[in-house]
Amino acid sequence: MATATLDWSQCDAVESIPGKVSGAWVFRGTRTPVSLVFENLQDMSVDELIDEYGVTREQVRAVLQFAAHSLEKEPTYA
Repeated sequence: MATATLDWSQCDAVESIPGKVSGAWVFRGTRTPVSLVFENLQDMSVDELIDEYGVTREQVRAVLQFAAHSLEKEPTYA
């Protein structure tokens, strides 16, 4: 199954800084990788994510909305 790569630079809630968490995309102003949201949503509520990882509801919402809106684009095939 092919998956699209998201251009996280277009999401204001995240940042990638060389040398900070190995350049991974993290929630802006934190060291919390964005990937944790997707890895844990099956087992944790948004409130639990906020409490456990120190991110805000707005940050989580922005990341989820960004990912959801990226699915609205027309697929490109090679």
